[in-house]
Amino acid sequence: MLRSYAITDIGRRRKLNQDFVYLSEEPVGNLPNVFIVADGMGGHNAGDFASRYAVETIIEEITSSSEKDPEVILGNAIEKANTYTRRKADEDDALAGMGTTVVIASCLDRHLKVANVGDSRLYLVNDKIEQITIDHSLVEEMIRMGGIDRESARNHPDKNIITRAIGARDTVEADFFDIELEDGDMVLLCSDGLTNMVEDETIRSIMKEEGSLQERAKELVRVANDNGGKDNISVIIIEPLVGEVEHD
Repeated sequence: MLRSYAITDIGRRRKLNQDFVYLSEEPVGNLPNVFIVADGMGGHNAGDFASRYAVETIIEEITSSSEKDPEVILGNAIEKANTYTRRKADEDDALAGMGTTVVIASCLDRHLKVANVGDSRLYLVNDKIEQITIDHSLVEEMIRMGGIDRESARNHPDKNIITRAIGARDTVEADFFDIELEDGDMVLLCSDGLTNMVEDETIRSIMKEEGSLQERAKELVRVANDNGGKDNISVIIIEPLVGEVEHD
């Protein structure tokens, strides 16, 4: 049995919510469930259009896919979303330059299949919190090359510059992850409106609090807003193995 909850919030500083979340605990095409967070970018209405349009395209492609391999299904859907987003931007000057991050998860028995483009994240939370996805951002590249440390990166002036996005180029490269789930694991998908405002360890402690998933998700949003709420905040919490019993 699987439980989940999704929430998106405009935050304290933005006039528009350019994030888009999607949740289905029921099968979508050949995937048993699908969870998506997208964080759009672009002037005026372009960012919110990009995130919504890309997610809708991804869902359509997953639904119609005859493939069985989750990575192939997700990869094809992301590529199609990139192609269609580029095409839309070319057709309408108001949408020129739009793009979006995307992080997608699907739980298959005791495995979590993940795909991401950009800097929206997926975390695995249990006794510790582990970021599974790797940000496609300028600052993350600087960290990997040893230019700055992770603590300095939190307040770096270029921290919002991403190096990959759906709609940014004619081709898109997604990263894929396959995580083996253990009893008690929780999964968090989120936009950077959460992670820029709330430390990982605080996220973990809120995720492990008593109460419903809805209460915990709303608490994450509240803390992000109390800490400044500089961006839109989107959260999906999943408990993938509720009531599962470990077999020998």
